[in-house]
Formats: sequence, C-alpha cells, structure tokens
Amino acid sequence: MSVKTLHGVTLECVRGDIANQPDMDAVVNAANAELRIGGGVAGAIHRTAGPGLEAECRPLAPIRPGEAVVTGAHGLPNRYVIHCLGPVYGWDEPAAELLAACYRNALGLAEDRGIASIAIPAISTGAFGFPMDAAARVAFAVIREALPHLAHVKRIRFVLHDEPSRQVHERVLDELTAGGSLEAR
Repeated sequence: MSVKTLHGVTLECVRGDIANQPDMDAVVNAANAELRIGGGVAGAIHRTAGPGLEAECRPLAPIRPGEAVVTGAHGLPNRYVIHCLGPVYGWDEPAAELLAACYRNALGLAEDRGIASIAIPAISTGAFGFPMDAAARVAFAVIREALPHLAHVKRIRFVLHDEPSRQVHERVLDELTAGGSLEAR
C-alpha cells in the first residue's frame, strides 16, 4: 500500500475489493449508462449492495460518459455510492477529457455532500479498454488540480483489483508527489 499526504489530503493505492471498504464514507462505481448491475466493479457493488441500489438508480438513468450521480449505499458498508460512467476507449471521444470529467464530478459530488473519505476504482480500464497508465495519469492530474480546493474530502483511496494495476497507480502517485509531469505517455 502506498500512502501520501498532499494539501492535507491522504492519497492511497491499495489492492482490494471496492465493495468491501468499510472505513470509507463513499465508494465510486464504474457504472454503465443504465446504472444497473453489470460485470467488474458495477457487478461487485450491485451484488453487495442488494436490489435497493438498482431501484434507487433506475430514475437517475441513463447517464452519459463523464457524468456522475450519487445514491445511498444500501447493503454496502458505506454511506454513499457515486456512480460514474467512464468512456469506452477508442469510441467515446475525447476519452481523456471524459475520464477526467468522471473524477472531477465524483469529487464534486463528494464535496457537495461533505464526504470525508472516498474509495475509487480504476474507471474505464476494464471492459472499456482505457490503458491503465494513461488512466492513472488522468485520475491523478485531476486530483492534483482539485487538492487545494477540497474542504471536506480528506482521504482518497484508489482500490485496484490486481497487483500490476496497484503498482501502476503507485508509480504515478509517486510521480505526482515528486512534482513530475503527469502527462500521458
């Protein structure tokens, strides 16, 4: 696990299950447009939360790439779920800007609700095909821009499904804290 603190906000990169983050106020769902159960992150979150989550999501759908909405967490050990629709890489363009909007909108919703801690997956990197390194750079560039303005969010945890993904995020986080460029390579 990598942990860094910048502007009073703790940033973490861990390997784990996004649906099992009991010490976090909110989790981010890498949602589909209809906000329904799916594969990957959306499947894990919906299965753990139970049918009440899908019922609460139904009137909020559909959402477009880059958009985010918030619901209660139902059977999850958190207060909120922030649902973001990431871009399908190579299809939804401009992909990097749409992915950045996901993170920007998720952080904005967290701030609006006074959420202190948020767990985030690697949005769009699974079935949506966004390259992991490029996606991590987009995510951390948005976070670097937002950090000085976060009044409520004090802990951001990236929860990655496997060790290679965690290592990529840790490397990009290290570059962020060393003052390096986060431009896509």
